[in-house]
Amino acid sequence: MPLQLNPTFGHELSQAQRTLYGGWVSSGSAVAAEIMAGSGLDMLLIDMEHAPNGLESVLAQLHAASGYPLSVMVRVPAGEPVIIKQVLDLGVQNIMVPMVSTAEQAEQIAAMAQYPPHGIRGVGSALARSGRWNRVPNYVNEAADHVSVFVQIETEQGLANTAEIAAVEGIAGILLGPSDLAASMGLIGQQTHPDVVSAVKTAFAQIDAAGKPAGVNAFDPAAARDYAASGARWVLVGADVVLIARGSEKLAADFIHHPTTSAAELPSSN
Repeated sequence: MPLQLNPTFGHELSQAQRTLYGGWVSSGSAVAAEIMAGSGLDMLLIDMEHAPNGLESVLAQLHAASGYPLSVMVRVPAGEPVIIKQVLDLGVQNIMVPMVSTAEQAEQIAAMAQYPPHGIRGVGSALARSGRWNRVPNYVNEAADHVSVFVQIETEQGLANTAEIAAVEGIAGILLGPSDLAASMGLIGQQTHPDVVSAVKTAFAQIDAAGKPAGVNAFDPAAARDYAASGARWVLVGADVVLIARGSEKLAADFIHHPTTSAAELPSSN
């Protein structure tokens, strides 16, 4: 029976009438992915760069999120042809490649996600979930329509080359990473420093001028709203592991560090 794949996140961004909001899944857990997928967010980003994820765990998270109406993206650990081929063959329709600093890198990455003659992606869709084992009609010839490739600008060199990177054909959009940008600018740990924020907003304007959607990572709510007001088309506003970490710390603060009942006030068992 012929199957139809979901629209890509690139398509969703082109149709959106507002800023879209997403969250990271950094735990490697399919359960966490499903909880996040059912939250009402517009998209999820499953991380392979800084999270304990391999192909099998990413596949499990794709399955867990597949029943919910949101886009799912996977950040690969590096812009390598074999990695990108394997992740796309899992059925991932939206990929993110970190640490892209030149247009040449972006061109190479775009080629990795397309079949010849336009790219270098190896053909194996009959054996893979990407084309649903040949159940998606004409997948090989139309694969580029089923995949959105996003890159991250995270260095001063990348900032200097933003306009050229954004102009690369086959790149659907760009995510700014303020944490690594801050480190590259000598301001490590200061992702909301005015110089970092200003650089990100300048990049927004250049990306928009190229006709591409700009996104940003911003876990601070005030920063996220400010970036949205300044032209971000999509903002990543949290992560499963951060939500658990801060939530569990609040429980400890509420019940251990500031208990409502002291041991002296507890009733005796005698």
